[in-house]
Amino acid sequence: MPNIKLMESALPVAPLKIAALDSCIDLGKKVNDYIVTFRQDSLKKYLDSPLFSTYKQDNYLIDCQCPRFGSGEAKGILGSSIRGKDLFVMVDVCNHSLTYTVNGHLNHMSPDDHYQDLKRVISAANGKAHRVNVIMPFLYESRQHKRTKRESLDCAFALQELVDMGVSNIITFDAHDPRVQNSIPLHGFDNFNPPYQFMKALLRAEPDLKVDKDHLMIVSPDEGAMHRAVYFSNVLGVNMGMFYKRRDYSTIVNGKNPIVAHEFLGDDMHGKNVIVIDDMISSGESMLDVAKKMKDRGAERIFVCTTFGLFTDGFEKFDEFYANGYIDRVITTNLTYLPAEAYEKPYFVVADMSKFIALIIDSFNHDITMSSVLNPTDKIHRLLERYKNA
Repeated sequence: MPNIKLMESALPVAPLKIAALDSCIDLGKKVNDYIVTFRQDSLKKYLDSPLFSTYKQDNYLIDCQCPRFGSGEAKGILGSSIRGKDLFVMVDVCNHSLTYTVNGHLNHMSPDDHYQDLKRVISAANGKAHRVNVIMPFLYESRQHKRTKRESLDCAFALQELVDMGVSNIITFDAHDPRVQNSIPLHGFDNFNPPYQFMKALLRAEPDLKVDKDHLMIVSPDEGAMHRAVYFSNVLGVNMGMFYKRRDYSTIVNGKNPIVAHEFLGDDMHGKNVIVIDDMISSGESMLDVAKKMKDRGAERIFVCTTFGLFTDGFEKFDEFYANGYIDRVITTNLTYLPAEAYEKPYFVVADMSKFIALIIDSFNHDITMSSVLNPTDKIHRLLERYKNA
């Protein structure tokens, strides 16, 4: 049964409210607009019932703020009552554009600051909400998901801290290692992936792309992204390959062992278009090195698909590689903050996730099955069918 029909026959858990922190306010507004549209178009027969008195609204967002004292300390404030509500708190821990002052000095907000603000808003709810759900697209500290040597387990500790505060569900996207949910085995943890949105954005940007094994190939830039590449290649019916990183384990640079070289395993890619898929671009150095090696192997066009475009070292290197023909498109989602500069790049394509998040929130609010949302295979097949018949 389609989700829309399930929603028609299901009661909401509680009246819906969305608290989008400043770090995520633009995405929150888009999500809110979609939910408003979904519910305005609803065919519910019982909207006159008191059970649905708050179902259709013009706005589900509530005002929430985390003002700072001069010392840099902060507090969380909710602008309206959330008693008995199904509260969804949205936060982007990677939004470095926000600032605050400490003793007159300007500070940019770090992931730690955003995480603290999230806890402040949950604390401000003070146990009055019927249910608290956290939407954290980039999972806080997700790259510190395992321990090597004498290290902290930050991601697992953060998840435990949130559920101890009364959070019922944690919703994230393309977690670096979703097995970190083992730290909270009896609580809700949902990890969604954007392959459908990637293909939709790519086919719009490249309408002449041929999706078959003679013209297209999927490549994983490292062993950690293999499961993404395997899924993509199986759904599209094309071949795949992978690079593995040879590291120098005798030294540590910027907290990690430096990469000595990228070695390729896979079929010949000469004359083929290549989709490189990974969970994030941090500095982009590793991804660009892989792109150059693929071009040297005779790849035709190279499309980089990544869920989170952090671009910690800026766009200068990407501009250079685009100008030299090593990359043709960089497709990333709007799940994390993207500087205005990114939208001006000729190679940059955004895969909009706001409608997807709205569907997730609406489904959660009705407590209906998420299986069709978690598995986008059928949607990708229908998209390819429409594309081939166009």
